[in-house]
Amino acid sequence: MKVFGELGDGRATIATDLDILAPVRARLYLAPLALLFTLALVSAAPAAVDNPCEGPEARFLLCPNLKIVASEFYVEKAGPQVRLRATSDVQSRGLGPMELRGHRDGPRSMRTNQRIYKKGSGHITVPSEAKLRFTYVGTYFGGSYWKVHQLAAFELIRVLPDGTLGDVVRTSPKLNYCLRDLDRTQDSPRSPADRIYPGCNQDPFRDRVKLGTSVGWSDIYPAAYHQQWIDVAGLRGCFVYRMIVDPGEHLFESNEDDNLSQRRVRLPYRGQTGC
Repeated sequence: MKVFGELGDGRATIATDLDILAPVRARLYLAPLALLFTLALVSAAPAAVDNPCEGPEARFLLCPNLKIVASEFYVEKAGPQVRLRATSDVQSRGLGPMELRGHRDGPRSMRTNQRIYKKGSGHITVPSEAKLRFTYVGTYFGGSYWKVHQLAAFELIRVLPDGTLGDVVRTSPKLNYCLRDLDRTQDSPRSPADRIYPGCNQDPFRDRVKLGTSVGWSDIYPAAYHQQWIDVAGLRGCFVYRMIVDPGEHLFESNEDDNLSQRRVRLPYRGQTGC
């Protein structure tokens, strides 16, 4: 993968007021029926398909492209942990939006189809390997939301004496993200002036949800947000803090080689990146 965005200046916002909080209703689920429901949906799991944004049909499509930028690093001590926090800015920079349609396949999960719009009009719908999980992010940040599982990964990699990169030494617990229009970060004729995709749904009983990020918009999570950190306790020396969007390549994009952003940091961290 190529490195994108060594520097980032996305404004960190939490904006939980954009998210839809539906009333949570208590329901009684019968275990035998739930098991039969789950087994039926597993048997209907979609087969892998080729990326339409890399084939001959791509010239007729408004394919999406996601990038990620890391910024705003700081250290927080939490018990024995020393958490190096960072803001992540997932940017939609393709010809069309990244849009997923979730369909329930378990008590807290959904399979997805990806909608890709055509040039002119219309769209295609293709089965995606991405999954949605109903994810708890703490009471302060609003409770639980339908989020894309493993949409991003944070890694800490040791820089060797010759300047090359060694092994991954630490990772973040952060895995699941919404796809939403939080901030419009790049003005262009293809970028809508208003939000198309609002905050992620919070209703645990929904059978279908839609997530997405419009062209020119970003889904930004500030450094203070739930699990936006890597534990760096006990580490010394020069490291690379790397963020990857769609690390498993479960989403269909026009460019799979620009999904990575990284910065060098010296540990213990003293407030400035670089080493």
